[in-house]
Amino acid sequence: MLRAKKIGFIGSGNMGEALVSGLVLSEASRPENIICSDVDPELLETIQKKYGVNTSFDNLEVVRQSDIIVYAVKPQILGTVLKQTAPALDETKLVISIAAGVPLAAIAIGLQKKLRLIRAMPNICAFVKESATAIAAGEYVLENDVAQARAIFNSVGETVFIHENVLMDAFTGLSGSGPAYIFTIVDAMADAGVKMGLSRKDALFLSSQTVLGSARMLLESKEHPGQLKDRVASPGGTAIAGIHTLEQGGLRTTLINAVESATRRSRELGELMVKDFIENNKNGK
Repeated sequence: MLRAKKIGFIGSGNMGEALVSGLVLSEASRPENIICSDVDPELLETIQKKYGVNTSFDNLEVVRQSDIIVYAVKPQILGTVLKQTAPALDETKLVISIAAGVPLAAIAIGLQKKLRLIRAMPNICAFVKESATAIAAGEYVLENDVAQARAIFNSVGETVFIHENVLMDAFTGLSGSGPAYIFTIVDAMADAGVKMGLSRKDALFLSSQTVLGSARMLLESKEHPGQLKDRVASPGGTAIAGIHTLEQGGLRTTLINAVESATRRSRELGELMVKDFIENNKNGK
C-alpha cells in the first residue's frame, strides 16, 4: 500500500524518527521513498545513516517530492511551518499532522485550502512499536487515505479510526496521556515492593513485567478485565485483600477523574490553537 508512495517528514525528532524506523524496519515503505527534514543537521545525518532515507533542510522541497506529508513538529511552530509549505500543498497530497493538541479545524484555518487532511495522535510507546494511535479524517480525504494513514502508524503499534473529530480529546485523555498514568502506577508498585523488602531493581522489574504481562493477557484473551481479575482473586486470598484496599483508596474514581481532566485540558488547548490560527491569519503571519 505504501511502498510506491513518496513519504515526507517535516520534523525528524523523537516521534518522526520513531515513525521512520517503523516504516523501514517493517518494510512498509522503502528507505529511498522517504525524505526527512529538520533544522538539526546532526539529527538528519544520523537518520540518513541509520535508515538509508533521504534528507533535506528545505521543507518546501520535501513537500514537493512527497505524496504523503507527515508534519511531526511541535504544536507551537506548526502554524509557521504550514504557512511556509502551503504553496506546494494541493489535493494530490495526503497531509497528516501529529502535532499534539492541534485540531483539524485549526490546520484547515491555517492552510486556507481544500486539502486531504488527517490528524493522528500516537503516544510515546511508538518508540517500542507499541503505540496506540487514533486517526481522524478531514472533510476532503479520499477513500484510501485513512487506510494509508493507518498503515503508517500500524508500523509503530496499533491504530483506531475516530469517526468524530471531537473524540480526539477523549483519546488524548485516555491513551495519549495514559502512559504517564501507567508509569506512575508502576513506580508506586515498585515503591511498595521496596517497602516490603525487595531490592529497587527487582521491585521495578517485577512491577513492569506484571503490567506488561497483564496487558498482553487482556489483548490476547479478549476477556473482560473483570473476568481476568476474578480468576486471580481467589476467595479469602491475597489478591482480593489488595483489591479491597485499592477500592478503599478510590483507585477507579481517581483514574476516571484523571482521564476526564486530561480530556478537558486537551479540549481547552485545542480551542486556544484554533483562536491562535485565526488571529495569525488575520494578521497575515
